[in-house]
Amino acid sequence: MPIAIVTDSGCSLPPGVDAVVVPLRVRMGGVDHAETDLTADQFVTALRSGVALATSQPAPQAFATAYAKAVADGASAIVSIHLSEALSGTCASARTGARDSAVPVQVLDSASAGFGLGFAVRAAVDAAGSGAAAVDVVAAVEDSLRRTEVLFYVDTLEFLRRGGRIGSAAALLGSALSVKPILRLDAGKIVAAEKVRTAARGLARLAELAVAAGGGDAEYGVQHVGATERAAELAARLGELDPAAGPVVLGEVGAAIGAHVGPGTLAVTVRRRRAS
Repeated sequence: MPIAIVTDSGCSLPPGVDAVVVPLRVRMGGVDHAETDLTADQFVTALRSGVALATSQPAPQAFATAYAKAVADGASAIVSIHLSEALSGTCASARTGARDSAVPVQVLDSASAGFGLGFAVRAAVDAAGSGAAAVDVVAAVEDSLRRTEVLFYVDTLEFLRRGGRIGSAAALLGSALSVKPILRLDAGKIVAAEKVRTAARGLARLAELAVAAGGGDAEYGVQHVGATERAAELAARLGELDPAAGPVVLGEVGAAIGAHVGPGTLAVTVRRRRAS
C-alpha cells in the first residue's frame, strides 16, 4: 500500500508533483482566498498598492479531509511536511487534523519555507514512489533538510515587522534606511546574515553566500516577489559562480509568504548534494 505525501502551499511546488497540497489562506482586501487561487500579479499588485493582506494556516478540517482522501485512495500511511513551525501554525493545524485519521500520519516541521520545503517534499515523493516504508520516507525528508539552506534579500524589513515574524533580524530595524538586509532561516527562524548598502550589492552578495553554502556541489532554486528580472539575473550569477550546479530552478514566492517579506524579495534555496 502506498505512502501518501501531504504538504501545504508554502512549498511552492510546480504542478505534476505527486503530493497533496493543502492551501494556506490569504485575506486580501477583506476577502478570504485559498493561496492557490491567487496569481502572483494579483497579490504583488495588492502589496504595492497598500491593500490589507493577512494570512493564516489551513483549518484542521482541511487536513482531515486531505488525509481521508489519501486513505480512500489506498494510502497505508501519510507523511505530512509543512512550513516552519516557528513561522506558521500550519504544523499544529495538521496535527489536529490527523487525530482521527484511519492510518498513521507523521507531521514533520520542515523548519523551512518555499523551495526549502519544496525540495524536501520532492525527496519524500521520490522515496515513496520507490516503495519506501514511511520511516524511510521520513529519513529522506530529514536528510534533504539537513543539506538545505535558505537565504533571502528583502528591500525592507517593514513587512516582516508588521507580521511579527522578524525574529532576531529585528536588531536591524534601527539601521539607516539605505541598509538592505540579507537574511536566512536558522532552525526555522529568520535571522540576519549580512547588511549591504544597495539592491545590486544585495543580489551579488546573496549569490556569493549561496555558492559558499553549497560547497561546490549543490543545486539551487531562486524565488522572487515581483522581481522577475532580478531573479533571472541572480540565477545567471549563480550559474557563473558554480557552473557545475546545473540549471537553477526559478519560481515565484506565494502570496502567504510574500505578504510577509514584501515586493522585491529574492530568495535562494541551496541544497548540497552530499551531507557536509
